[in-house]
Amino acid sequence: MKYTKLTIAFICIVLLNIMAWVSPVFCDWYVWYILPIWVNTYARVTSLFSFSVGEVMLGIGVVATIILVLIGVIYGVGWTWFRHGVWYSRSKEYGRKYLKRYIWMFVVVSGIMTLNCFIPYHCSSLEEKYGGFHQQAEENSMVNRLFSRQYTLKELGDLRDYIVIKCNELAVRMERDEAGDILLPENMETLLIEGMQRLGEDFWQLSGYYPRPKQLTLSGFFSQQMIKGYFFPFSLEANYNGLMEEINFPATICHEYAHLKGFMYEEEANMIGFLACIGSPDVTLQYSGYLSVLNYVNNEFYEAIGRNKAVYSSHVPISSLVSADNVFLKEETWEAVEKKAVLSTELVNKVSDSFTETTMALNGVEDGMRSYARVVELLLRYYDGSYEIQQILARDNTVTMK
Repeated sequence: MKYTKLTIAFICIVLLNIMAWVSPVFCDWYVWYILPIWVNTYARVTSLFSFSVGEVMLGIGVVATIILVLIGVIYGVGWTWFRHGVWYSRSKEYGRKYLKRYIWMFVVVSGIMTLNCFIPYHCSSLEEKYGGFHQQAEENSMVNRLFSRQYTLKELGDLRDYIVIKCNELAVRMERDEAGDILLPENMETLLIEGMQRLGEDFWQLSGYYPRPKQLTLSGFFSQQMIKGYFFPFSLEANYNGLMEEINFPATICHEYAHLKGFMYEEEANMIGFLACIGSPDVTLQYSGYLSVLNYVNNEFYEAIGRNKAVYSSHVPISSLVSADNVFLKEETWEAVEKKAVLSTELVNKVSDSFTETTMALNGVEDGMRSYARVVELLLRYYDGSYEIQQILARDNTVTMK
C-alpha cells in the first residue's frame, strides 16, 4: 500500500496516453473543453513572472537528475566499502526518500506533458477539423481557401514567385536604424495577440486568452540547437530566442502561440503564424510572416524542378535586402554564442535534433523535423485560385532590388 497513490497516478497517465492514441475524437474534445481551462488559469499564473518559468523548471529537472545519479554512485561505493556502517544505513534511507520524491516529480511532469502536449498531438488535423465545413463557408472565407485540391508545379512556382515579390516589396518599406536593422513596433505583443484572436473567428481553437511571450534566458544555448522559439508544455509559455534577428520574433511567437492552443503539428503552427502576421495592419509583422515561409517555399520549388539552375533563374529573384534580412543569427552574434558555449554547437545541435526527432516519432509524426516544410501544401491550398497572386504575377515583375 506504500506506493498506491503513485501507482494509481501512473496508471491514469498511461490510460490517458492510450486514449489519445486510439481516439482523435477524445483529443478534439479535450482541446476544445479542457485545455482552455489550463490556459486561462495555469498560464495566467506563469505569465506573472518576467522570466521563463519553463526554463527554470527544466533546470530543476536537470539538477534533480544529476543528484539522483550522484546518490546512486555514492550508494554503490557505500555498499562496497561501508555496507555495515551507520553512515551507509542513513545514506540508504535518505537515498530511498529522494528516489521516491524524484519518481513523484517524474510522474507529475509526465502528467502535465500528457495534458498539455501528448493529447493535443493526437488531435484531428487542421484539415480534418475545418475542411469539412468549406462547402458551407462563404466563398472567400479563410476556411474555404485553406482546403481545396492538389497542386501542380506551375502553381508551386507561382506561389514561390508571389512570396518572393511580397518579401521584396515589404523589405524596402521597413523602418530601420542606422545599422540597417529592422525596428519592430513598440506594441508588437499586443498586435500579435490581436492577430491570433482574429484568426480565432475562423479557427475557434485560437480564440481566447494569450499570455505575453517571453525571451529565452538561455538563448545562446537554444541558438546552438537552431531553435527560434520553444513552447514549454509544463509551464504553458510561448518563448522565443532573443538573440536571433528580430524580424523573426513575430512569426515565431505566433507559431508558439499555436502550440499553446493545441495545434502541435509543426506545419500547422507555421501556417497559423504566417496567417496571424500577414493579417496584421502592421507591415513589419506582415514582412515577418512572409519571411517565415520563404525558405520552405523556395526550397520546395528548387527541389521540384530538379535543382535546375536555369529554370530557377528564370523566376523572380530574391533581393539582396531580403537575403540579408532572412537570417537566423548575425555573424557577430554567432561568434559571441560560440565564445560563451560550454559544449560545441555541432554536438548540441546533433543531440537536439535526435531528441526532437524521437519526440515527434513517439507522438506519431513519422517524418520528424521534415514536417515543418509541409506548410507549403497548406500555403498552396490557401492561395488556390487566388486572384491576388494572378494579378501580381501578371504585372511587370521587375521589383526594386537593394
